[in-house]
Amino acid sequence: MGNGRVSSETLNIKKLSNVRTLTKVAVLGSFSFVIMLIEFPLPLFAAFLRLDFSDVPALIGAFAMGPWAGVAVELIKNILHAVFKNETALIGETANFLTGSIMVFTAGWFYSRKKTFKIAVMGMAAGVVLMAVLMSFANYYIFIPLYQKLLHIPLDAIVQMGTAANKAIIDLKTLVVYSIVPFNLLKGVVVSLITIMLYKRVSPILHS
Repeated sequence: MGNGRVSSETLNIKKLSNVRTLTKVAVLGSFSFVIMLIEFPLPLFAAFLRLDFSDVPALIGAFAMGPWAGVAVELIKNILHAVFKNETALIGETANFLTGSIMVFTAGWFYSRKKTFKIAVMGMAAGVVLMAVLMSFANYYIFIPLYQKLLHIPLDAIVQMGTAANKAIIDLKTLVVYSIVPFNLLKGVVVSLITIMLYKRVSPILHS
């Protein structure tokens, strides 16, 4: 009887914990979606590259609840964006999901191994670099060609948006090297710095 009661209580605690985790992920994902709506261009980058800070809640979630929680926040954010403000036939949302997920999963995985400030910083640095490298190939071989095929946007028009900001951009390769890669690096660093400033204040709520 005693063992059955303990097992039942343990199961109930696990269920309650799962519900709380799902609730926290959903709240962070919704909050991330709202932040995603506030975006702005930067002078030195192609006009279609717009800075937002919506990866901050996902990164906080990855540190507080594990790397897959951060990925789930990214997924919820982009599903909501696709439902309420889809303008790119899901290409933009897919690219945003992959970009954010690579960074937050990598950072969250590092931190889950050893939860220290140094490891958190190393994880974010690794996540930013890995994200910038992988997404440079993804944009070159997948996403920009999809914009051409599905949305019928000529490659010259896409490149021209980069040329308008940086005269060194003359083709797809230079667009990726001189605009997309540095933009992702900058965005990753800014998101990481904001997360460092906010995490200690927010984490007690997520751990309660």
